[in-house]
Amino acid sequence: MARDNLNDLQAFVLVAREKSFTRAAAQLGVSQPALSHTIRSLEARLGVRLLTRTTRSVSTTEAGDRLLQTVAPRIEEIEAELDAVSELRDKPSGTVRITATDYAIQTVLLPRLSGLLNKYPDIRIEFVTDYGLSDIVAQRYDIGVRLGDQVAKDMIAARIAPDMRLAIVGAPAYLTRRGMPKTPQALVDHDCIALRLPTHGGLYAWELRKGRRSLQVRVEGQLVFNGIYPMVDAALAGHGLAYVPEDLVAPLVAAGRLAWVLEDWFPTFPGFHVYYPSRRQHSRALALVVEALRYRV
Repeated sequence: MARDNLNDLQAFVLVAREKSFTRAAAQLGVSQPALSHTIRSLEARLGVRLLTRTTRSVSTTEAGDRLLQTVAPRIEEIEAELDAVSELRDKPSGTVRITATDYAIQTVLLPRLSGLLNKYPDIRIEFVTDYGLSDIVAQRYDIGVRLGDQVAKDMIAARIAPDMRLAIVGAPAYLTRRGMPKTPQALVDHDCIALRLPTHGGLYAWELRKGRRSLQVRVEGQLVFNGIYPMVDAALAGHGLAYVPEDLVAPLVAAGRLAWVLEDWFPTFPGFHVYYPSRRQHSRALALVVEALRYRV
């Protein structure tokens, strides 16, 4: 009975988090009717309703929310301990879920982890591209990657890249047509290729610095993206100015396909850091990933 109770609680946690019987059933590898029966049986044993079901959504009741907040962390600890015990075998294994921007994945994570993947074929890595400041605990990621000044203080963090400089660039044809901005304030009169951040839903304000002066410019233009790489493509096509990592576009500037704009205002930010919660028991696979990513001067 105790094992059945644990399985039922795991099923409840998954349904509550996914807010969908269909998605939860697919992850558990069971039919939706079977999963519904499991939840109804759990509610009957407890004598309270845990989930409110409509034709369009599933949400937790007050009792369900309390059970979710209490039980979910303990189930995660049990799963982590079981993973740790299983890794006492000769070869580390398991899946490490990482959330990061596409730029971080392509320029830092994949190059650093290539050797690790070849050495440990039983380790799997799932990358989730995300420009939002996601809660990695709530979203059940093992680790996240952000710029150093964006990491929450209660996380364990390790630097994985040098400081990053952001740059403004434009195609020569665009600058010939619209002119070269002389001041940051002049950017409001230009077509600027914007980045939308999902966390707040707004457009990312361009942060510029010159000596001790620092300012933010809220730019606008005809194009808005949610990733860095299409912004570079749009700039190359002459659709406006883009605010992107300097290292990404330096070869294009050297080749004459793009040009620096307001170069003396380019800001520098703390480089990418990998971070993860301190309270959870970590698997050997995750420890190997973090060590492989660690920045060494």
